[in-house]
Amino acid sequence: MDVQFLGGAREVGRSAILVNDSLLLDYGMLAGTPPRFPVADPDPDAVVVSHGHLDHAGAVPALLSGETRPPIHWTPPTRELAVTLAEDTLKLHGGSLQCPFTETDLRRVRGVSEPHGYRESFTAAGHEVTFYNAGHIPGSAHVLVDDGDTRLLYTGDFHTANQRLVSGRTAHPDADAVICESTYSDVDHDPRSEVEARFARSVEETLWEGGTVVVPAFAIGRTQELLLVCAAHDIPCYVDGMGKRVTRMLRQYPDFVRDADALRRAISHARFVTGRDGQRRRITDQRAAVVTTSGMLSGGPAMTYIPEIRSNPTNKITLTGYQVQGTPGRSLLETGRAEIDGRVMPVAARVEQYDFSAHADRDGLRSFLDSYPDAEVIVNHGDRCVAFAAELDADGFSATAPDVGETLTVG
Repeated sequence: MDVQFLGGAREVGRSAILVNDSLLLDYGMLAGTPPRFPVADPDPDAVVVSHGHLDHAGAVPALLSGETRPPIHWTPPTRELAVTLAEDTLKLHGGSLQCPFTETDLRRVRGVSEPHGYRESFTAAGHEVTFYNAGHIPGSAHVLVDDGDTRLLYTGDFHTANQRLVSGRTAHPDADAVICESTYSDVDHDPRSEVEARFARSVEETLWEGGTVVVPAFAIGRTQELLLVCAAHDIPCYVDGMGKRVTRMLRQYPDFVRDADALRRAISHARFVTGRDGQRRRITDQRAAVVTTSGMLSGGPAMTYIPEIRSNPTNKITLTGYQVQGTPGRSLLETGRAEIDGRVMPVAARVEQYDFSAHADRDGLRSFLDSYPDAEVIVNHGDRCVAFAAELDADGFSATAPDVGETLTVG
């Protein structure tokens, strides 16, 4: 089996892997100015998408811009999330060179979409493919690919521990080779229950003191997780930004969340922001948590809330995800200042960060790979892929970390 890495190798973002020149696994983009896309323009016979985050699904409509229309295989939530992200990308970049697809390409997506559930094998580009729950976000999947000679397991992004929104992954299908993400290969996550307790206690203290807490959160997965946390701890909260649409959409797929009733109660507990900046400014006086995009403060309604609360040290900003170098969120953490609407503003409000990661940490990655002692391990999707592959190799695995553009033969 030949495996070519068109993106996501030795980096986080723009994941794209071409199997046997015919089956494409993921086709994402790396957000930035300008955004970055996979290094080639593949013409696959079929596409399989592991999950609905931008770095794995963000460029999928561009595959339909030519004369061919390859079928796209994914779980139902992944399909809806990918379409939602594509619509947002068109809104932000449509008509510019920064967007690789058009509205016409996006309309074609549903026409070639082929949704599948977990453990339901199907044929794609002559390969037998099976999805297994990856425990990352609703609909996320490990992808098992069998060409008749070699069984390749592509992990996509995954988590081994339970979150409130989704259960941790449990399947260990037989495989000759494993392409494994490595995002947190040098990090040990604190137990989720401890992180959640610290977060809830901090928010409750601020509200008791008369303050407001702005909770920047990624729209997919993180927003819903935090709504569940707020409901569980009876924290009054608002939800704003793209996370509103994603939250409502996920209610349609109860089989892909851990507890559909708990999600329903969390949605009822939260107040959905329906107005614009006027209502948002009034909300900042409400002694509540405001869960809103964007998670790295690079846009979205957070850019309205933070200027309103920044001057009062009783208020708080709780960052709930990784802050990429160069983003306003990272700058806020490191300098206490944030760039908003082109102006760098000092922030007197307290700033905290909580690790609500939906990725496996070092122990989670190793416990997963311990089920594959004889498989070829290919490390991707991380900032230290080479180092992690070397650590695995030293411990008896056959591990490698290809670069973008490289082709490996496995099996």
